[in-house]
Amino acid sequence: MVMAHSMHSADARAHLKIVVVGLVCAAVVAAVGVFAHVSDIDLGTEPLVKAGHSTSVSGQLPAIR
Repeated sequence: MVMAHSMHSADARAHLKIVVVGLVCAAVVAAVGVFAHVSDIDLGTEPLVKAGHSTSVSGQLPAIR
């Protein structure tokens, strides 16, 4: 197997491998984006913590899945 040290001197098979790897990575990112349940995360209703004030945690902590 001959290694192509440049994209200009690479053969069609090397270009095809690069395209396939890019498409697989794009499909993985798209799948993670589709199946991520971002709406389940509540970021807007929790009270803000101000610097310089003591803070305590009460209640039930959310489960990390």
